[in-house]
Amino acid sequence: MSTSKRPGKQEDGTTWFEAPARSLQPLDAENAAEELNELAEAAAGEGASRLAKLAGGSSPLASFLAAVLDLSPFLRDFARRRPAVLEALFDVPLDKRLTGLIGEIRSQGDVPEMTEAMLMRVLRQMKGEAHFLIALASLAGEGDAERTVRRLSNLADACIAAAVSFLLKDAHASGKLKLPDPDDPMKGSGWIVLGMGKLGAHELNFSSDIDLIVFIDLNAPAILDPMEATDLFSRLTKRLVRILQDRTEHGYVFRTDLRLRPDPGSTPLAIPVEAALNYYESRGQNWERAAMIKARPVAGDMKAGEALLDELKPYVWRKYMDFAAIADVHSIKRQIHAHKGHGEIAVRGHNVKLGRGGIREIEFFVQTQQLIAGGRFHELRGRQTVPMLRMLAGRGWITEEVSDALIAQYWFLRDVEHAIQMVADEQTHILPEDDEGLERIAHMLAFESAAAFSETFQKSLQTVERHYAALFETAPQLSAGVGNLVFTGDVDDPDTLHTLSELGFQRPSDISRVIRIWHFGRYRATRSAEARERLTELTPALLEAFGKTRRADEAIMRFDGFLSGLPAGIQLFSLLQSNPALLKLLANIMGAAPRLAEIITRRPHVFDGLLDPGLLSELPTRAYLSARIEAFLQGVELHEDILDRLRIFAAEQKFLIGVRLLTGAIDAERAGKAFSDLADLCIGRVLDAVIAEFARRHGKVTGGSVCVLGMGKLGSRELTAGSDVDLILLYDHDPGADESDGEKPLAPSHYYARLTQRLIAAVSAPTAEGVLYELDLRLRPSGNKGPVATHIEAFRKYQRENAWTWEHMALTRARPVAGAEEFCVAVEKEVEGVLSLRRDRQKIFKDAVEMRRLIAEEKPPRDAWDLKLVRGGQIDLEFIAQCAVLTGKAEGERTTATGRVLGRLSADFCDPQARQELLDAYRLYLDLTQIMRVCLTGPFEPQDVPPGLADLLLRSTDLPDMKVLEAHLKETAGRVGRHFDGLLAGKRG
Repeated sequence: MSTSKRPGKQEDGTTWFEAPARSLQPLDAENAAEELNELAEAAAGEGASRLAKLAGGSSPLASFLAAVLDLSPFLRDFARRRPAVLEALFDVPLDKRLTGLIGEIRSQGDVPEMTEAMLMRVLRQMKGEAHFLIALASLAGEGDAERTVRRLSNLADACIAAAVSFLLKDAHASGKLKLPDPDDPMKGSGWIVLGMGKLGAHELNFSSDIDLIVFIDLNAPAILDPMEATDLFSRLTKRLVRILQDRTEHGYVFRTDLRLRPDPGSTPLAIPVEAALNYYESRGQNWERAAMIKARPVAGDMKAGEALLDELKPYVWRKYMDFAAIADVHSIKRQIHAHKGHGEIAVRGHNVKLGRGGIREIEFFVQTQQLIAGGRFHELRGRQTVPMLRMLAGRGWITEEVSDALIAQYWFLRDVEHAIQMVADEQTHILPEDDEGLERIAHMLAFESAAAFSETFQKSLQTVERHYAALFETAPQLSAGVGNLVFTGDVDDPDTLHTLSELGFQRPSDISRVIRIWHFGRYRATRSAEARERLTELTPALLEAFGKTRRADEAIMRFDGFLSGLPAGIQLFSLLQSNPALLKLLANIMGAAPRLAEIITRRPHVFDGLLDPGLLSELPTRAYLSARIEAFLQGVELHEDILDRLRIFAAEQKFLIGVRLLTGAIDAERAGKAFSDLADLCIGRVLDAVIAEFARRHGKVTGGSVCVLGMGKLGSRELTAGSDVDLILLYDHDPGADESDGEKPLAPSHYYARLTQRLIAAVSAPTAEGVLYELDLRLRPSGNKGPVATHIEAFRKYQRENAWTWEHMALTRARPVAGAEEFCVAVEKEVEGVLSLRRDRQKIFKDAVEMRRLIAEEKPPRDAWDLKLVRGGQIDLEFIAQCAVLTGKAEGERTTATGRVLGRLSADFCDPQARQELLDAYRLYLDLTQIMRVCLTGPFEPQDVPPGLADLLLRSTDLPDMKVLEAHLKETAGRVGRHFDGLLAGKRG
């Protein structure tokens, strides 16, 4: 990092930045120069002469600007659209311009003759300018992470205040309220808007949502009729969200989230104070107490807001905490996993917020200590993370060393988070997986290379993880002072049965009997004295870990099945004893993930994969899996042996991909790609083996080629742990070929039909090593009535002349996954040709709506958690994407991925707000589906969710509890359902 030159200062003395700024290096110097030239042209065209001169010349500031334009598409596009924003910095330095701009934003709600549409436009324009300038200052080093989060929070405060002031004056003008002072509309209005989370703590990130809770003081002088107030303020709150959140041609202000309010599934958007106090005092949960630590009045009746927070202090800050309450506070940590000592931490694809060693672990570190100690020590009640770390050190709760280390890493990780989000103004916390993307982030943070950044980043995560894990090693545990655990003899020890009951086991006598079997050495894994000795030492921790799964009896019985199949136990028992994170993971698998437990019980050797130190740091990319499959099949030549090895390999890799998802090492999208890449590779190797074996007897067809077309979730690379695989097999051969050249020749059509049947049997027939994949070939031309293999010409003719709309919709996800390379390219071109045919848009939409109606009739959803079939669920999203592709309403090059299609819906088909909401819904469903399919073999039962599974679902969605998640699901499904009606059925509203 260099500060010897000041990019913010020109030779003529013009200053953009008042503080020394750092130099940035572009990714591509040539592209950076071109971008700067284009900015010069745009500036000249808009009359921004000084900017045009700067961009056309050579100076430290010009070089800095060129690097910014090259590194951030978002900032580049804004600068081109609005060069006047940069031109203004020649007159007013950035910091002063920002301060003035935020003041102007706050005053917009008081502008006479302002309309809602005008306010929405002006807030978006002003917020866009402020957002751009904050990013520019951050990249220049003028604003460090602490200053950046404060500026972003002040910006959000100003936008909310402007909208609230406008809405209150509007309600006053229409006679719905009588404001005590219309010139100060928020005063005495009774409308309390609390900022939560990062907004409440003045720690907002660059592309953050804002979390709000809205209350009503029914005794406020502005309220004319307390009986009507809830309805009135709920409508005002809905308008507030619309003003801030709706996407227009000018963008959006802030995505706004109201889900942290009490019981969001059944309460109004604005809740009377008395009802809220009753809720918190009688039913409030510890996560809600934790959330209230950061609560701050940000707009509306500020005095009433402060009074409400004062009333809530006894609820949030308990003077005395009993043991159960402390244990409950620590149970919140299940939403984040401390994987101490469990492999290296990946850099590529790592979630800076929720991943191991991430921002959330530091925040949670502070909040748990505040909840435990804040009742007695008022100075520990602050909202902000860093001051509270210092205060914890000052009070002796943590050492100065820990405090300093976590503060340094907190601001570093916030810088990384901002860089990720500044690339495209997307609310993501995940580092890129590709070389160029990682290099881009490194350069934005003024590192010389991705390697230098990766080293620093990994050390940062390890530092956080070490301190976070240490915090919970010393945390109070429910099993402190546990009674007897005696498993000798043939008779149950009464005290042991009591202990097992206390630990959470429903059938303590059965559990005691099972453990006695272990200690009697009846399994191979426990035959040696040393193994039994290690197991005896491990047993208390093991029982405690399994007891916390809520399904403790099931979990221990699954573990018993696993143990009975192990050839040896010493290594496993030693490993679990020295690695609590691995023991917890195993308990979670046994208690919360029956699908993975079944694999590990049936194939104990897959557990060996967990011992690989690179498991959580290496992404399961196609290249990674390909290298593994090559090594696994090396030296195997016999046809049946190859197929068996592939079944073993697929089972192990499915398990390991699932484990990565459970531990947060990969997200749902990466899991979908990994499951799909694994299927591609396995099916490709099976196809090769089947073709070679088939040719031994029947020879080859002249010019013969095969292509396996992946359909459904395989085609869209969204496969889950439990997905069937949808395939179509296509073939081609020389026109003159009449039969194969083997010892038992076959006509081409017969040859490829038999070959396909062999492929089906090889993939889906059950053997001693299990089934590779369940196959579904019903998407082939004419469905089950048609031949199992289709000639390319027959496919072409059918798709162009006879296919139904639903078949073309299915074809939007078609992707060659295996076969002869040249033929696969030809098939891809043919699919593209079919999809680009001109179609009657209204007929497509009408057919899709009718098909959705039939599905709803024939397969009604079980409940709100039936994410595929529920109205507004995955099918609706897939149909919208597929119809958009067929009618040319998806922009950019062809993609089979549903999420990417939804993100590219054209503006004349879907407005920006709806597009974002559909994309958000898609990601939510994907996150939940991947985890549920990894964990469960049957349907999700919302009334009987193991805590381990609940924690995974909450961690993936970043929501505090299952009721909030369920309310969010229903709200999301309702929104998607309305968009489906509006886009395809023509029902707007």
